[in-house]
Amino acid sequence: MTVHDDLHQWADACLLPGFAGLHAPDWVRRKLASGLAGVVLYHDNVTDPAQLSRLTAQLLAENPAALIGIDEEGGDVSRLEVAEGSSWPGNHALGHIDDLDLTRAVATEIGRSLACAGVNLNLGPVADVNNNPSNPVIGVRSFGCDHKTVAAHTAAYIEGLQSVGVAACAKHFPGHGNTTTDSHHERTVVEDTAAEFEATAFPPFKAAIRAGVRSIMTAHITATAFDAAPATISAPIVTGLLRDRLGYDGVVITDSLEMAAIEDTVGLVEGAVQALIAGVDALCLGVRDGEARTAALREAIVGAVRQGRLPEQRLAQAAARISALSSWTASHREGGVLPDRALGLAAARRALHSTGINPLTTAPVVIELVSEPNPAVGHTSWGLGSLLCDAFPGTRVDRYEETPADPLHDVPAATPVVITVRDAHRHPWISAAAASVVARRPDAVLVEMGLPHGTLPSSHRIVTHGAARVCAQAAAEALLGTAIPVAPGMS
Repeated sequence: MTVHDDLHQWADACLLPGFAGLHAPDWVRRKLASGLAGVVLYHDNVTDPAQLSRLTAQLLAENPAALIGIDEEGGDVSRLEVAEGSSWPGNHALGHIDDLDLTRAVATEIGRSLACAGVNLNLGPVADVNNNPSNPVIGVRSFGCDHKTVAAHTAAYIEGLQSVGVAACAKHFPGHGNTTTDSHHERTVVEDTAAEFEATAFPPFKAAIRAGVRSIMTAHITATAFDAAPATISAPIVTGLLRDRLGYDGVVITDSLEMAAIEDTVGLVEGAVQALIAGVDALCLGVRDGEARTAALREAIVGAVRQGRLPEQRLAQAAARISALSSWTASHREGGVLPDRALGLAAARRALHSTGINPLTTAPVVIELVSEPNPAVGHTSWGLGSLLCDAFPGTRVDRYEETPADPLHDVPAATPVVITVRDAHRHPWISAAAASVVARRPDAVLVEMGLPHGTLPSSHRIVTHGAARVCAQAAAEALLGTAIPVAPGMS
């Protein structure tokens, strides 16, 4: 066999496509059997634990060393519990508590949830320092705005997750924290200086490397201090900074190449080739046209080698790194240990901060002011309406996705009012609507379930530091003055 005969096999070994549906399609099964690196699962691939376990069993039956990746950050970003909301508070809640042992323990239980379901690669934790409160895509996904806190909790999370045989992926290098636009939708530029990146954005990734993180994900941001190209396709960033300067020799994974910052600029196929040239190893794809796009990337990679653009050695190196990661997950696989779900609620209770709260005695009106979620979060369940309806039959939930004309027009003065918001500071209409309600009803309780930035208008307020199901449960308990049993959730 000549070296050139290996090109298609090496190309396959660098691809992590997605697919639609709850069952592995024939093309995925064939590709896994012939050497595809693995797959990434998304929320529409999952309905319940039994279904997910059947799906991963299908995939691993074709290739026992296949990487099965998923975004299970806990908190706002959950694929395992997208319908009901996560059993685990997210990074911002954990960073607020600032107990490294707790972060390590929560990550261990998330890892057990994944291992029980047959998933061996978690595309987390987020290691970005959220030093820009206007950031539309990171926010409560970050451990906080202080780089030392973020670094310490990033390392603890990785240690916990990998202790149960699930590979971690620190993201998004070189740092997606100081952005005002979302790379899912558009080209995203960060104009921090090299010194600012060094002082703020890099410490969590250095901590991740010291903790033995098995993979690191690139950001599609353009960091002008280092290159005019997006980081995912930048050799000065991937090789010059991450490999040479920070000394990382593990697997580097792209964020989805179908995000607009890549697909709408250099293009999906060209972006994949340039990413490999830059030093990336694994190429992530979404679910759209999965078979055709996987085939197109495979041929483009092989073509780039034959044209002399992509060195054979670089492609072989990428495939070898991914093979080593697959071997690690196969040899560290742990299954059958159910997660301790009570830990998630206990952590959410510790993260909650409340002021001026008296327990409800009658059914309230819940005013939900709802903003469009970013694609990383998706349309997951959040809010307090259903929990308060269970506790107080007759509770009314009014949901608004734009400025309400008069949310109090038929609310009796004696009826308690609860307002729920998420990242109110980033949405002027939400801030204005909440302030208007509080001005007319000073007794209204305002529940912020996103990033608490600025001054909340109510003297009766609850801050959850995230919108996970358990964060909502902790808030409902504060309003009711009593504990609520742990929900069954995903196991």
